[in-house]
Amino acid sequence: MKYIVLIILLLTNSLAIAQKNKFSNLYEFTYPELRNKFYDYYDHNQSSEAKQIARYYLQKAKKEKNTLEIAEGYVLVHFYEDFPTALKYLDSLTIITKNVKGNLYPARTYLSKGNLYYKHDNLKAALDNYILGLKYAKEQHDEKQTAYANMNIAYINSYIGKNIEAAKTFRYYLYNGNNITDDYQHNQMRIALISCYLEINKLDSANILIKEGQKAILTGKNKQDPNLYSYLSGTYDLKLKAYDTAIIKLSNAYTYFTNNNESTNANYALNNLGKAYQGIKNEEKALETYIKLDANVQKFNLTFPELREVYTYLIDYYKANNNQQKQLYYIDRFLIVDRKLDEQIQYLSTELPKKYDTPNLLQEKEDIIEELKLRKRILYISIGILLLILLFIIYLYYKSKKTEKEQRKIAQDLINLVEKRNIEEKNADKKDEADNIEITHLAIPEQNDKASKVISEEVTQFILQQLRIFESKELFLKKGITLASLAKNIKTNTTYLSEIINTYKGKNFAAYLNDLRIDFALDRLVKDKKFRSYKLSVIAEELGYNNEQAFSLAFKKKTGTTLSMYIKEIDSLNDSQNNNNQLIYK
Repeated sequence: MKYIVLIILLLTNSLAIAQKNKFSNLYEFTYPELRNKFYDYYDHNQSSEAKQIARYYLQKAKKEKNTLEIAEGYVLVHFYEDFPTALKYLDSLTIITKNVKGNLYPARTYLSKGNLYYKHDNLKAALDNYILGLKYAKEQHDEKQTAYANMNIAYINSYIGKNIEAAKTFRYYLYNGNNITDDYQHNQMRIALISCYLEINKLDSANILIKEGQKAILTGKNKQDPNLYSYLSGTYDLKLKAYDTAIIKLSNAYTYFTNNNESTNANYALNNLGKAYQGIKNEEKALETYIKLDANVQKFNLTFPELREVYTYLIDYYKANNNQQKQLYYIDRFLIVDRKLDEQIQYLSTELPKKYDTPNLLQEKEDIIEELKLRKRILYISIGILLLILLFIIYLYYKSKKTEKEQRKIAQDLINLVEKRNIEEKNADKKDEADNIEITHLAIPEQNDKASKVISEEVTQFILQQLRIFESKELFLKKGITLASLAKNIKTNTTYLSEIINTYKGKNFAAYLNDLRIDFALDRLVKDKKFRSYKLSVIAEELGYNNEQAFSLAFKKKTGTTLSMYIKEIDSLNDSQNNNNQLIYK
């Protein structure tokens, strides 16, 4: 017995030494060579070797403080870690590549995260990351990563049943991706396209690609490929109702997938295997297969839409056999899976409403009734909220129309006042008097003796005369006019000038200046068609404003309408007058 133990220990040590020697010379390889070795092992399902290279790669990069290679190391290492650890590595990738220049990041980071989430059946997070990856890849004009993002999104389309759309993408990159995809990815595109063709019943096209793939794997070393094509060939036979051959091929594929911890592929194989057993009316084997599938789903928490059919079969089977306990158990399982699928792919199952109407569900499961009631309440609340939003939109629409009507009326009144003033100017021929006419509804307050108590009559008249010159010569159109600058120009002080403007103009200096400019604008816009055609910024500058925002606010505050509405009404009035003149001429 001791000799046997000694022999086993010696063999174990020999294998360990051999494995160690196999990787003892990794330091001799460059980073590109290490990457090629890693992906060679990865593509051929040699996980132990690939994992060892990935760890050495990251260790080497950190030792040399090579940022880009550290990032590459994080990518390589995360492939063989559990979800939380893998996500931490990719988060580290985000941090270390934050300031890296080039077109590789952050697109690659998001695509890697998307693949990780997809692998762990979180399609919503996967899609979010794929979309971000695609966005950055396009911004960086990275054709290769753009292709990867498109292909990954196509996988999600296929998952949720949009196989026609997915097939277009897979077909494009299968036949047009020579400069983008390598042999491994090319084969993956073929496998994905076959799956889509099988789902949309393009069986002849699927069979051609299956044979093409089986021929290609004869020269390859990937142990996974023959079993994948065995699965696809078995699914093809299932579609042709060649159930016996389908069972053989699917069983072989399932055994391989199970032994190699490929849970997702194993579940798909079980699903189709169950259908094949249903095809030959072997209910016991179908039941056994679907129960095994349910156990796998619970163990690995990996779901796909076809599971609804599986649970429907199990529910119906136990219902027909009057096993209420099992029936209720699989109803609960159905609801758990359906809830997750509903969250993942944004639509409800069609099988449950077809096979279980509301009265039957009331009898079979009170919890389902409560769930339906809750969904109805949510629906009614949603409808109520939508109605409120609609009413609010209607309110805003009518309010905007009312405001527009009011502003149009104000604009028309302003135009009439301007035209009336122009007529008075012609008749009276008193320019100074006309320039001082206010367009607004505010009347100039009567002169009083308030200022005279502080300022002498001579000074008052002098300042008023200077203000008339300021107005008649349109000096208010200059930029940067302030109370101080105007006081300096007319040789008085700011106190006197402010007091005179407040007393005789009925407003402070800022309002006085704004009113002069806006009155000038109102008049010139009516008279000058070219001025009306100017951009807002140009008009604002012509009137002495620093920016168009200040002018727009001043115009609206002074007139109660917008500049665009005022100009629109002027043009409308002119068009109307022109039309009337043409009719008279005719």
